[in-house]
Amino acid sequence: MNQASTGGAIGAAGTQSLQRAIALLRIIAVNNRSGSRLVELYRRTGLERPTAHRLLQGMVAEKLIRQDLQSKRYYLGALAYELGLAAAPKLAVRDICLPYVEAVAEHTGDTVFLTVRSGFDGICVARADGAFPIKMFVHDVGRHRPLNVGASGLALLSALPDDEIDRICRINVERTRRKSPRFTEAALRASIESTRRRGYATNKVMDEPPVHSVGMAIRAPDGTPAAGISVSTLASRLGHDRLEMVVRCLDDTVRSIEAELRGYVDRDRVPYAMPTLALA
Repeated sequence: MNQASTGGAIGAAGTQSLQRAIALLRIIAVNNRSGSRLVELYRRTGLERPTAHRLLQGMVAEKLIRQDLQSKRYYLGALAYELGLAAAPKLAVRDICLPYVEAVAEHTGDTVFLTVRSGFDGICVARADGAFPIKMFVHDVGRHRPLNVGASGLALLSALPDDEIDRICRINVERTRRKSPRFTEAALRASIESTRRRGYATNKVMDEPPVHSVGMAIRAPDGTPAAGISVSTLASRLGHDRLEMVVRCLDDTVRSIEAELRGYVDRDRVPYAMPTLALA
């Protein structure tokens, strides 16, 4: 009896340590471009400083993360990259969409993003910059954001069933409000309704300089949203005529991608699975 109880306690402790390490890893991944400080990590996870430091050093030793010697900030390590390569599916939606993303960037001259869903979040899996000299560094590849943030994520969210939208809204409204206190669920619902009515999403990305984005959902052959694609540019470049051009370009691109996706469907297997959206 005592041995069984001890084993259960050890198992529970091991699971808790794993969950804590993964929580730290997620924050490091989201902020990988700028790095994460120890104080930010233990405050955001609610861990005690010694516990966070111990877990971080363990992941450094395994090369899952690395620590910059000068800034002391933490970044994803070599093992994270190797695991990502090993986990990559034979054929992913990103691989199919990337040439189209680059073509839209070339045609519009602007910055184009591709987003897929992971739970309540959207993950940027590809970006391409057009020839316009002012680049839109508003989102990094690999970064998570609430699914309602950004035109590509909003387009993807709007294509989901109503009950799923309700579930995501309950979680994401509060998350978004922490960074944008004036954000409301009513505003989000209005954006979803507008996106469904027009067939595309619009979003104000930044106030200074004013940056707007336009996005559309890409659907899998079974009708479920597989990804979102968006164009981000200076608001001054999105007058009525140019907005129509961007929407036409996105619409043509989405139709082409969806046609190509249909060509990969294998009737004997389920080709799409969230969140990786892999074609097995």
